[in-house]
Amino acid sequence: MTNHRYRVVLSGELGDVSRQAFDGLQIEQVGENIELTGDLDQAALHGVLNRAYRLGLELLEAVRLPPT
Repeated sequence: MTNHRYRVVLSGELGDVSRQAFDGLQIEQVGENIELTGDLDQAALHGVLNRAYRLGLELLEAVRLPPT
């Protein structure tokens, strides 16, 4: 599968332990939202979304970014 760069925006905050669920992604707290950015294939993207759901975080946006 091909990797693409994605940005996933979630509502909420991550503690130190919860951040480990998204290891390998850039994590940035922007106001009340969390921005996760990284290179993912489709299976990994679904994994990120599933982990966010299990942590009770609301998905606000998932965007495939243009190649850099």
